[in-house]
Amino acid sequence: NDARQHHTKRPTGCRIAIVDIDFHHGNGTQEIFYKRSDVFYCSIHADPDVEFPYFSGRANERGVAQGEGYNLNIPLPLDSSAQKSGYGVSEREYFSAVDQAAQAVRDFDADILVISAGLDTYLRDPVGGFGLEADSYTRIGQKLAELRLPTLLVQEGGYDLDGLGDCIEALLQPFVQRIAGSNAPLDVQSTKRSARK
Repeated sequence: NDARQHHTKRPTGCRIAIVDIDFHHGNGTQEIFYKRSDVFYCSIHADPDVEFPYFSGRANERGVAQGEGYNLNIPLPLDSSAQKSGYGVSEREYFSAVDQAAQAVRDFDADILVISAGLDTYLRDPVGGFGLEADSYTRIGQKLAELRLPTLLVQEGGYDLDGLGDCIEALLQPFVQRIAGSNAPLDVQSTKRSARK
């Protein structure tokens, strides 16, 4: 998995921030880095008292030993009676959590950003689903691209096959624009043609 790769191939002295936007808490990633101060891990996820993994992902899990203070969990409270409308987690609430994560990455003074891009937060995802539409991911991408860090995006969860491509495209667009130095919309067809050559 992506956490193990960064654990074994990390450049000496490099400070890495991982922001996990999957619907479920990244318990494995947290465990790998829980005692380390050179890797900051932040996860935005469904309340683990209601959703998997149940045993980790609570706000009071902040790291131990040298890693104390380098782990940030942002569990979002769920209303199970509102499952079809994103468990009561609105786009606005989710964006607020992303803002909190972005500020924590700034405070950590990261050199590199890794995004664990779980797209099972999409409203119509059959496994998860917050109140996020496909275009919500453009805003999420903008907030993280504004950190202006070398960034690796690793696609993880995401099980609504009809909407998954739109969500990925929306998340990537701000990063492509940052690289191109442009505010022009991403020309997906042109990108696909270039990739085939």
